[in-house]
Amino acid sequence: MEINTGIQALIFDIDGTMADTEEAHRLAFNLAFERFRLDWTWGPSEYRELLKVHGGKERLTHYIDSLVDDDDERARLLESVPRIHAEKTRFYSAFVRDGAVPLRPGVARLLDEARGAGRRLAIASTTTAVNVDALLQATLGPRALDMFDAIACGDQAAAKKPAPDIYQLALHRLGVPPQHAIAFEDSVYGLRAAQAAGLWTVVTPNFWTVGGDFDGADLLLPSLGDPAHPLPNEPGNELESAAWLTFDEVTRRAEEQTAPESVAGRASGPLH
Repeated sequence: MEINTGIQALIFDIDGTMADTEEAHRLAFNLAFERFRLDWTWGPSEYRELLKVHGGKERLTHYIDSLVDDDDERARLLESVPRIHAEKTRFYSAFVRDGAVPLRPGVARLLDEARGAGRRLAIASTTTAVNVDALLQATLGPRALDMFDAIACGDQAAAKKPAPDIYQLALHRLGVPPQHAIAFEDSVYGLRAAQAAGLWTVVTPNFWTVGGDFDGADLLLPSLGDPAHPLPNEPGNELESAAWLTFDEVTRRAEEQTAPESVAGRASGPLH
């Protein structure tokens, strides 16, 4: 049955949100550096800082620009960025195929609940299509791509997060207005992108993003949780119905806060 009112779709970021992929990405970058005989090693702390630059090729470009003073050497390295990144993607895909990157708690459960309720699912990620395909098929099975009604990723949008372009593209492909969708993110830039696109947003930080300025997130949780991994102090702290975020609760809360009268009330609140 077609859903014409209320929440019609859930839109997920991939890296860090659906799965804690960043350690695998970091190791894959380092292996690619070895393959190209580059004397670079990105440790966890350094990589956490580099994650402030969204997009793998953009991250490499930023690193080279900050590291190399010689113009000719910098130009040579910048020209090799696509090849380095392609090699890194091959290493990362191998990690994922080997099962080294599981989904975060509650992700598969919430996807199943949404599909069971007849809602649409989408991906909005700055990672490549190859990475998206590898992760979804390794974690959700060979027909995983069929679960999603729209996938927006990689270089399909003009600007990376925190620009709203990738979410606007996902919404366009879904045919759903922003007030009828929920975004799931893990990073500050992802939150800003979803907010700029007009989406009600759930944020679940991880090691790489915890401590960021998540003011404005509609719901902030350590993970989505599930019966095997209940969230501490829930229900009763952030959640009302269970110690994990259920589809019914997240859609109800989003619908209450995005209803026209609710939006108008918040916009025209008391003057100080």
